Amino acid sequence: MSLLTVKQMNTAMIQQPDIYNALADNALSDYFRHAGDVLAEESVVLGAAIRTVIISGEHINNKNIMLALIRRLESTEDIVQADIIRKTLEIVVGHTMDDI
Repeated sequence: MSLLTVKQMNTAMIQQPDIYNALADNALSDYFRHAGDVLAEESVVLGAAIRTVIISGEHINNKNIMLALIRRLESTEDIVQADIIRKTLEIVVGHTMDDI
């Protein structure tokens, strides 16, 4: 397991439904809701990215989530965490329409 402790992941999983409700993209929110423990770490990263967008006062959409993930990826020095962020970014990009 990476830097996230089991307690942090469990806490994040409990809090995630509120984060998913903030997403306008139902396919993306459904993907994470149904992934369960398989995407637990990515779910935590997605939640942090959404909170970053909310705090910055931006509209919650895939573009802003991707930008938040890219900024986080650029600022992390932890290789394991970078892989989790990258995988989360790939999932969001995969659920984003081409015209955004």
